[in-house]
Amino acid sequence: MATEVLGDDRALRTGRRERALAQMDAHDLDILVLGRQSNIRYVSGAQQLWVAGTRPFAPSCVLLRNGAVHLLSTWDEGVPEDIPHENLYGIAWNPVNTIENLKKIPGAATAKRVGSDALSPGFAQLLPMAFPNAELVDGEAAMGAARRIKTPEEIEALRESVRVAEVGLAAATAKLQSGASLLDLTAVLLEAMSAGGVSTPAHQDAVWVTAKDHPWRRVRGDERVHDGDLVAFASAVLDRGYIGEVGRTLPVGAVGAGPPALYERSDRLHAALIAACRPGLANAGLLAAYEDAGEPLPVVPVAHGLGVGFDSPVVSPQLAATAASEKLEPGMVLAVTGYVFESGVGAVFRRDSVLITADGCEVLTSSPAWSAVASVGPANG
Repeated sequence: MATEVLGDDRALRTGRRERALAQMDAHDLDILVLGRQSNIRYVSGAQQLWVAGTRPFAPSCVLLRNGAVHLLSTWDEGVPEDIPHENLYGIAWNPVNTIENLKKIPGAATAKRVGSDALSPGFAQLLPMAFPNAELVDGEAAMGAARRIKTPEEIEALRESVRVAEVGLAAATAKLQSGASLLDLTAVLLEAMSAGGVSTPAHQDAVWVTAKDHPWRRVRGDERVHDGDLVAFASAVLDRGYIGEVGRTLPVGAVGAGPPALYERSDRLHAALIAACRPGLANAGLLAAYEDAGEPLPVVPVAHGLGVGFDSPVVSPQLAATAASEKLEPGMVLAVTGYVFESGVGAVFRRDSVLITADGCEVLTSSPAWSAVASVGPANG
């Protein structure tokens, strides 16, 4: 296993950069200033070292209309070879020093329109000093449009992240039995991901028991699974910056008379959701799929984009107007969520990664639904 930090593959990063530059032309941007980590990696191909969690906005990457990339970094490790050392500017505690570095970038003084993907009150006052003749505009619109459609290399990266997520899911479900600890099941899932070469889960909530008295609640008890439980697994990984997701629900032992009917409802909803994943259809079709299947809409997004981090679109009942105005396009990759609940039984959660193609869609996840596996019995011994 390589120990040095490397930038993303050339074909991957150059394909993404070309899309970003095309959107700069479409939005008439001379310079694009980036502070969001996913946007920085998308454009530069560089891994950001020593960064965890969220942090305030800072102009950490600058993309010029001629394709040149300037990066906030004090070392070369993880920086691709097509970003020369002279294009790196150092970290400064004083933001005024950062502005002085930006002033030195070729074209900064003559730029007419500069886009920024985020902003803070402080940098709203400082950035005009770096670009004195420019109009400062929203740059996230250009980045969102670039990232929404995946390049062929990105699709291959997403396939790999989904594969690793499914390896983790398979390992955890194989250990499901009455009396098993939720923490142990989560550990098995994460261990399998790590064995697959990925040590970064996309989220920490991987295994839970669905509540029988209310949808979208989780059982809070002894943190173990018991006969009669419906146990949900949400496996998600961050592999080379790309998120892959898969979710399934398995029953433990006998779950009354409910599970077969509940899984049939889940299958009907899944079929309706996949039928709505076609190019040219409004995103609202994914919301309508719940109505067509006779199921109430969930409290979480029905679908969200996958890519370097999370991408648009976000299809949610809370964003119904946006979902009605936007359409699915070939090259989008979505995490599509199905959720059905029955009082006294529990819920069936299902999540699949779906690629929108020129004539329909391709479901990238292949993990079996419950109908393809036997219910899990009590622990042996």
